[in-house]
Amino acid sequence: MVGKTVTQISVGDSASFSKTISESDVYSFAGVTGDMNPVHINVEYAGGTVFGKRIAHGILAIGFISNVLGTQLPGPGSIYVEQNCKFLKPVFIGDTITAIVTVIEKDEDKNRVRLRTYCVNQRKEITLDGEALMMPQKEKKN
Repeated sequence: MVGKTVTQISVGDSASFSKTISESDVYSFAGVTGDMNPVHINVEYAGGTVFGKRIAHGILAIGFISNVLGTQLPGPGSIYVEQNCKFLKPVFIGDTITAIVTVIEKDEDKNRVRLRTYCVNQRKEITLDGEALMMPQKEKKN
């Protein structure tokens, strides 16, 4: 797999990835990261929160953005330089989340691409919104 170089990328290019969040995803993420916040893993506790039920880890959705950046746009060989985001709505178990990245700026001299990064649920509500700065793979020299 080979990702795109900065010269192969255009402002407006976009890519996405969708996944339905399962209970197993939440427990696996909690196990890998050690984030055992009861709002994610304890039904009784989460029922007493403002959300009324368990929510997925916000960082799990950022992982979907990382998937798109690392496998599609710019793709394999690219390096994550920076990510910022705002969590706007909770993600619940059973929600289908689509991570979308769109190129908003590129700097060929510095080999950098800035992308809008956001996720929407099955109701098309934006659950998180942000930007990433990526360093695409370098042009191969002959």
